[in-house]
This record gives sequence, structure tokens and C-alpha cells, in this order.
Amino acid sequence: MRLRLALAVLALLGATAASADSNRPAAPYAYKQLSDPAKEAKATELMTELRCLVCQGQSIHDSDAEMAGDMRHLVRTRIEAGDSPDQVRNFLIDRYGSWVSYQPRLDRETFVLWLAPLVLLIAGGFLVMRRMKVRR
Repeated sequence: MRLRLALAVLALLGATAASADSNRPAAPYAYKQLSDPAKEAKATELMTELRCLVCQGQSIHDSDAEMAGDMRHLVRTRIEAGDSPDQVRNFLIDRYGSWVSYQPRLDRETFVLWLAPLVLLIAGGFLVMRRMKVRR
């Protein structure tokens, strides 16, 4: 009886994750390229530099998540309207946070992210120097 209950709960949890996408049709530019090849190249390059918020490990260019499709549509629409890739990137960072970009800008929120490698390198060098003094 407990095994059946556990299996039923697991099945319901799996069904919930499978139905996470909505039944809405995809945004017009989610899978359709821009007619101008130069603008599409700019949009594609930018889409490879933006992280899918659902998949987290894929760019919005490679992701099949519904939100990634909406973000691709947004990027193409704004590029088509004449925004530069930097303007679109800044808009998305302001909207979703610095985490959406694979190349986060240096600001108050990401200062630790940029400073941590330098601090760790200095601390490692200090530890190596200290070990060398102890051995002598």
C-alpha cells in the first residue's frame, strides 16, 4: 500500500514538471529569423551570450524552453526596431538581473564575482610563500 502511494506521488510530481509550459502559441520571432541578414546576425550573436533562465546552463539561442523563446522574440523585436545589442543586453539585465548574461557587467551586485578570483589568487600565493618559509 505504501509503495503504491509513493509511486502515485512520484507520478504526480513528474506530471507537474512535464506540464510546466503553457498552451500558448510561441512568440512570432521565437523560431522565425529576421528578414535582414545583418540584423539577424546581430541578434543571433547576442542570443548566444544570454543565459536561459529556465535551463540555466544553455543560452537562449540553444534552449527550447518557452521563456527562452520569449526572450529570443524580445531580442529580435528590439534589434529589428533599431536597438543595438548592448542596449538590448542592458534592457534584459535590468529586467532579469546580471545572471542572464554570460558576461556580467561590473557593478555593485557583481563586484564580488569579479573580485573573488583576484582575492583567491593572492591568498593562494600567500599560502605558498608561507609554506616555503616553513620548509627552510
